Amino acid sequence: MKTKNLFMMVMLFFGVTLFAQNADDKKVISDAQKAKAAFLEANPKLQGYFDDAKAYAIFPNVGKGALIVGAASGNGAVYERGVLVGMANLKQLDVGAQIGGKAYSEVIFFKTDKAVQEFMDDDFSFGSNVSAIAANQAPPSLNITYTDGVAVFTLPKEGLMAEVSVGGQKFDFEDFD
Repeated sequence: MKTKNLFMMVMLFFGVTLFAQNADDKKVISDAQKAKAAFLEANPKLQGYFDDAKAYAIFPNVGKGALIVGAASGNGAVYERGVLVGMANLKQLDVGAQIGGKAYSEVIFFKTDKAVQEFMDDDFSFGSNVSAIAANQAPPSLNITYTDGVAVFTLPKEGLMAEVSVGGQKFDFEDFD
């Protein structure tokens, strides 16, 4: 009888864990679809990037806070040729003259097979950055060019942050297989 109760508790635990993960993923996927619409509303020219990319990752809700040391994180949905193939998370750490907090959406377009494979193999990261942004202002005009098969666009949501920092973003991908 104890074995049966233990088995039932273990099954219930795994069932609740899987359900919670799926609910979280569904929320991120729904938010990613809304973020894609917001990107296209901000600049309809992005449709060409969505259409031409071999893959893209949308991180609908990235949060960042900083006081000298800054950190950001977010979860996203990954699409290959427009089909949802997995989930990803983003982690960022940087150091420099920075203060404030902001929320933004980020989309990363992958134009080459090599860039897609590096992302999906968790070998993908961005290096240093230098930026100053008031996230409550209108987004800048779209002028994205691919560098090493990758193009990135961010869409400010809210917050206020000033920064001149050096750091990078690291990504982890998990496919649905």
